[in-house]
Amino acid sequence: MAGMNLAARYPALADLRAGARARLPRFVWEFLDSGTGAETTAARNRAALDRVQLLPRALAGEIEATTEVRFLNETFGLPVGIAPVGMSGLIWPDAEPILARAAAQAGIPYCLSTVASRTPEDLRDAVGAHGWFQLYPPRDPEIRADMLNRARAAGFGTLVLTVDVPVASRRERLQRSGLTQPPRLTPRLLAQVAMRPAWTWGMARRGMPRMRLIDDYTPATRGLSSTAHAGYLLRTAPDLGYLRWLREHWQGPLIVKGVLDPDAARLIEAEGADAIWVSNHAGRQFDGAPTAIEMLPAIRAATALPLIFDSGIEGGLDILRAFALGADMAMMGRGWHYALAALGATGPAHLAAILRADLLANMGQLGLADMTGARERLYSPV
Repeated sequence: MAGMNLAARYPALADLRAGARARLPRFVWEFLDSGTGAETTAARNRAALDRVQLLPRALAGEIEATTEVRFLNETFGLPVGIAPVGMSGLIWPDAEPILARAAAQAGIPYCLSTVASRTPEDLRDAVGAHGWFQLYPPRDPEIRADMLNRARAAGFGTLVLTVDVPVASRRERLQRSGLTQPPRLTPRLLAQVAMRPAWTWGMARRGMPRMRLIDDYTPATRGLSSTAHAGYLLRTAPDLGYLRWLREHWQGPLIVKGVLDPDAARLIEAEGADAIWVSNHAGRQFDGAPTAIEMLPAIRAATALPLIFDSGIEGGLDILRAFALGADMAMMGRGWHYALAALGATGPAHLAAILRADLLANMGQLGLADMTGARERLYSPV
């Protein structure tokens, strides 16, 4: 009965988003949900996905569909994983271990951010077989090498280099909320906190989160102003030489995240990366970017590497749209955190069930036994 009530109350990601907004202090909501600039890129991501049409198949007969996919020689239970979100622990207490365990249970990738509120070692027993570590590129080669060694030793077998954050973005909605870096509960924020007891109780038990991995390398930056955080003191803007260094020093799959340029995709393939992650950072970095779904076909034509897609996914149909235009895997970040904030530790499993049900329903309409046939049902390219 509880499961039936949950499905009735939260049948879609939009319902989880609304539930999250109702349970989070305003400054936390803005941290999770805001984009940069006027947030036009985020709006265009949605509009561009809606323009992708897939042709239903008539007289296909009964089909037993599977949501499993093969990607980088691994089998995943769903064609979508949990993308890295910095400071997940600010969004919900214990977010990182909860999400890592949920991913392991669903048989999907969990990607830990460099600027998470937990270290790789903290998640050693939670991450399961599909742990990915996202790297904001440290300038110092000794710090860089140590981070890689720590991630590998903690069970993270795939490295994700993010290349679309060469400088800090300006998230105006977030600035208006009053959130500082590192987070400090000012009187203004305390007034917001008082209205959200579930979040407040969890934070009171655990303390305000910090970027624990970054703290290990920046002991002198604990008093940073609100205009910066410690991570930016470590980072550099990577170039091809940086990617070459990582390829030489990382002995597992290497993914490059944040690619919209087909020419860059060719260079990345030539440097020996194993996959490319097509993304405009969901509109959180640059408000003048093309949509990720619009660039996906050109990048598919430019490289033979497997492709990951994110930016704007709101359900199984969007995942099918991405596969139809050349993706081999999808990732979501915000959605899993909406689920966590709306329902606590049960939320990620419920979202996985929503995505699975939505995928199977739409695959049935398209006559697909698995995700590989989605490209054949593309009716109207972007």
